[in-house]
Amino acid sequence: MPLLDPSTWQSPSLSGGEYAVTEPATGDRLGTVTLATAEDVGTAARAGRAAQTEWARVPHFVRAAVLRRAGDLFTAHADELRGWLVRESGSIPGKADFELHVAAQECYEAAALASRPAGEVLPSEAPRLSYTRRVPVGVVGVIAPFNAPLILSIRSVAPALALGNAVVLKPDPRTAICGGLSLAAVFAEAGLPEGLLHVLPGGPEAGQALVADPYVPVISFTGSTAAGRAVGEAAGRHLKRAHLELGGNSALIVLEDADLDAVISTAAWGSFFHQGQICMTTGRHLVHRSLYEEYVERLAAKADSLAVGDPHRAEVHLGPLIDSGQLNKVHGLVEASTSRGAKLAAGGTHEQLFYRPTVLAGTDDETPAYAEEVFGPVAPVRSFADADEAAALAAASAYGLSLGIVTRDTARGLDLAERIPTGIVHINDQTVNDEAVAPFGGVAASGTGARFGGEANLEAFTDVRWTTVRGDVAPYPF
Repeated sequence: MPLLDPSTWQSPSLSGGEYAVTEPATGDRLGTVTLATAEDVGTAARAGRAAQTEWARVPHFVRAAVLRRAGDLFTAHADELRGWLVRESGSIPGKADFELHVAAQECYEAAALASRPAGEVLPSEAPRLSYTRRVPVGVVGVIAPFNAPLILSIRSVAPALALGNAVVLKPDPRTAICGGLSLAAVFAEAGLPEGLLHVLPGGPEAGQALVADPYVPVISFTGSTAAGRAVGEAAGRHLKRAHLELGGNSALIVLEDADLDAVISTAAWGSFFHQGQICMTTGRHLVHRSLYEEYVERLAAKADSLAVGDPHRAEVHLGPLIDSGQLNKVHGLVEASTSRGAKLAAGGTHEQLFYRPTVLAGTDDETPAYAEEVFGPVAPVRSFADADEAAALAAASAYGLSLGIVTRDTARGLDLAERIPTGIVHINDQTVNDEAVAPFGGVAASGTGARFGGEANLEAFTDVRWTTVRGDVAPYPF
């Protein structure tokens, strides 16, 4: 029996009008959802707050059981959910399977949070028991993007629920099913009580309302740096916490001792996985000058060998970009880069939303595709003379999300990483990695630091409460 019921997607409780769910590869309509308005957000937040009070009092093992069942359901319904990830978000099946694996793991890890000891006994000057404990914040607002829609929703939704909160989730309308309504269906089947998870597909108006709503004290936002700045500013005005996971322009440093036979596949994956529509995508290839010419030639050959097409109907390496707006941005940056002197070593062409994996050589600080986050399958390559120059080039970015360093001398790689401010570092790997047990987040324009995995989730979705207990009423001088 299918998990998802299309007859429920046009919700009478939402008032924002209909939105066509579209397959990027073909333009076909896959279904219709109802969008949320600002008023709908307020209604959901109030309902979530009412339901959350009882949920927070539920024994931890009951909450944990719901999360474990949710994890099992992502596996049990993998075929159905994989189809939606492939068709709605343009994922190749392997990328969809990765999202489903991570979604299940996020639920299992969240289940463990429900019983996590979260507090400490404190010394006190008075004759009393003094301690702290972590308590749920109430309602968590989650704003998730289109590019890895399931992962970037579940990694906030699961721990927030496990820790006793309600959640209002606003997925990107372009991935309303695989990044939103699929989660609602999974948790309903898993036994989550009604009123605790509200999925509200919507645009900027709904997102702004969620940030401003007085019943939502914490916002978990994943998206562009520009939008994240606006969310952070608005959250600050409303005196609420905003956890921001934003854009990136991550560097892969290839030192002179690197094995090119091994690194080219790694480098191509870093730039071309999911059409480059990943915040951690390798956006800058920094290659020692002794390897540079061969690296460009071999990376271009790899790019030319990759199949691009409809991932639902053919075996391909890259699927479509999400929509024409993203296509125009990517192609505009490539054209602007070649007009400024970059050499097009591979790609730079497209048919409809299918953009060829692209390699740009001869890039520098003035090359738009090198200096900016492209969010497309584009690999700008630049040479460096020594480790000092590599460190300076990698650090010369507004972003600080992920970093890859390839070298046979791992100690040297770790030493180099210490000189480059990023939230994530991978030695002898490319920049795109994610695990449910690991903290995730960037610095500078890439966000407000690690906020996923274990302790980071406790910090994100609970408040610390100080409590004291005396045997008798405390005496005072008056």
